[in-house]
Amino acid sequence: MEEPEKNTISKISDGIKNSIMVKLIAVAVIGLLLLIPASSIESLIYERQLNRDTAIQEVSDKWGKEQVLAGPILNIPYREYHENKDGELRYTVHYAHFLPKTLTIDGKVDADRRKRGIYEIVLYNTKLQFSGTFEKPDFNIWGIDPQNIHWDEAYVSIGIPDMSGIQKDLTLKWNGKNHVVESGLPEKEVINSGLISRVVLGQQQVSNFEFTVDLNGSKQLSFVPAGKRTLVKLVSPWPDPSFNGEFLPDDREVGEGGFTAEWEVLDLNRNYPQQWLGNTQHIHEAAFGVGLLLPVDEYQKNMRSAKYAILVIALSFIIFFLIEILNKKRFHPFQYVMVGLAIVLFYSLLISFTEHMGFNLAYLVSSILVIGLITVYVAAVFKTRMLTILVTLLLTVIYFFIFVILQLQDFALLVGSLGLFGALAALMYLSRHINWYELNSRTTSEAS
Repeated sequence: MEEPEKNTISKISDGIKNSIMVKLIAVAVIGLLLLIPASSIESLIYERQLNRDTAIQEVSDKWGKEQVLAGPILNIPYREYHENKDGELRYTVHYAHFLPKTLTIDGKVDADRRKRGIYEIVLYNTKLQFSGTFEKPDFNIWGIDPQNIHWDEAYVSIGIPDMSGIQKDLTLKWNGKNHVVESGLPEKEVINSGLISRVVLGQQQVSNFEFTVDLNGSKQLSFVPAGKRTLVKLVSPWPDPSFNGEFLPDDREVGEGGFTAEWEVLDLNRNYPQQWLGNTQHIHEAAFGVGLLLPVDEYQKNMRSAKYAILVIALSFIIFFLIEILNKKRFHPFQYVMVGLAIVLFYSLLISFTEHMGFNLAYLVSSILVIGLITVYVAAVFKTRMLTILVTLLLTVIYFFIFVILQLQDFALLVGSLGLFGALAALMYLSRHINWYELNSRTTSEAS
């Protein structure tokens, strides 16, 4: 009873060993299974990125978060009367909001790199000089009785989202006189966080103002175009700015010594008026500014690299499979698994080294380690110097090709497609004389 069983097992084993189709299926299954640890690497990269973002957030909370400055805005309360259900005359207080006719902001942004563990963070301190003019408020367009206007309760508000970033006391100079600036908003119809200064509105048609803000922040500095004509000028020693928001600079210069940028925004460029009642306008939607981010996102490059894992595994397995066919060298499925795991380990090494030495150097070190490991393993399996050198060269070409794609932005798809086309053409050329129908029978006869 045992002899037929052994014969059956032996036949199945020989069939699997000598069948090219079974070998192809086995290699394909191994490649697909290797995508499981490859996807775990992507999860690891995402987790490390979250750790980086958490570290940045912790430092930013203590130093200063992203700052979006809005204003100054002139706010004037007024009474609106109505009858209640008992016929009694009551009133409620509402606010009218007025934006400046001209607004000029001159500032210098000093950026600094800080370390939190292995993570690098960009923080900044900016000193901004605000100046401009307000026209005399006009309530006639709404038909509001002048007797219902609380002129003596008028105040100027300045929107600053993270108040912890304020470094020095502010003083508002209104028509040449200094006014105290304090925290606490009477209402939050336009801005949710900021400072106010009580002002005296005289009979003059135009009121002048100026004040200076000394502010800490991180990552982003933005401005809301509050003036009928808003002019913003920034200078900074940071060499890698990212201009974003609703408006790009009209004039800018960026170099190794830093950047200068100028914006000019008119009221016609935005989607809100110079004056309105209540909370009918959302001025923050028109914000613009500059981001002071690190020039390279290493985690993004690692994530892009990990997405090419299936390509590297497939090309590597095809190389070994063709060596089996063309040079009659056997490569066991277990040995495919070992090579595949080495390829997957490359991405774990890459993210580990990247956090300490940068992406480019990390890619070089990880590639040398993995290609060296596979070379030593293949040399022991094939026992042929020429095949070992060939495999090493081909793996080097694959990793170099992936590195080139990762460095490109606009042409990554084009170069990648052309490279894959070239690889496919080479494979078709090398396998053009293989008779796949006779190959299996020839392999079986050679084995017997």
